[in-house]
Amino acid sequence: MPHFIKALALMLLCFSSGVQAQNRKPAFRVIAFFTAKNDKAHISFVREANQWFPQMAAKYRFQFDSTSNWNNLNTKFLSDYQVVIFFDTRPEAPEQRAAFQKYMENGGGWMGFHFAAFALTPSAYPQNWDWYHNEFVGAGSYKSNTWRPTPAVLRVEDRNHPATKKLPQTFKSAPNEWYRWTNDLTANPDIKILLSIDSTSFPLGTGPKPHEIWHSGYYPVVWTHKKYRMIYLNMGHNDMDYENKTNKELSSSFSSTEQNRLIIDALLWLGSGKK
Repeated sequence: MPHFIKALALMLLCFSSGVQAQNRKPAFRVIAFFTAKNDKAHISFVREANQWFPQMAAKYRFQFDSTSNWNNLNTKFLSDYQVVIFFDTRPEAPEQRAAFQKYMENGGGWMGFHFAAFALTPSAYPQNWDWYHNEFVGAGSYKSNTWRPTPAVLRVEDRNHPATKKLPQTFKSAPNEWYRWTNDLTANPDIKILLSIDSTSFPLGTGPKPHEIWHSGYYPVVWTHKKYRMIYLNMGHNDMDYENKTNKELSSSFSSTEQNRLIIDALLWLGSGKK
């Protein structure tokens, strides 16, 4: 009889713990927007991200949702979320843009990857949103990139920021296509550069075109705007087998432990509600 009572008590305790775990509210809620229709490398990244973030949500107790319906970028929908992520593009409709700007100006959190900051006139994504590209992200327009996607040694510029305080001074990133921009971010007092490409990375890129290989220069790759709860990360472009037309993934954007630490710590900072 005592053994039966002990077993029953243990079952009740496990059931109670399970119910509590199910009813436990997430620390914060995240909604990721994506398009995933054009560049296969960007599609590959979005697919990976939609697998990786739910795993992190379970581990760090936040809720993660994602959608390709940009019409959800409205005030009512966003009111349920503390952090918005743009995986690969930006909103195009005026009402979507207005809702996002209002969300950020009212204290919302944002994380943007790689192509989310892209703008090039003329192109399918022209620079036609001054607040976003020049004020909020601050980079202006796309200017050029490295090729092929390769890892880089990244240098932490600010060791005190919540997103970077657990990182070593330098670390090796996952393979990526690195961007440079028309605006000089160092000249903007509202921009705080968190990571840049370390000089030991040069030459960066393999070409074949000479301008696709960087030999010198200063290239910020992660930064935040002091007036908003936001962070932009230039990562998010996998290497693909375009040459043999297999479109096979040759790399993963989540293959660097330190880079993953950066992403999750940045997200936890944004979810905390602190600037």
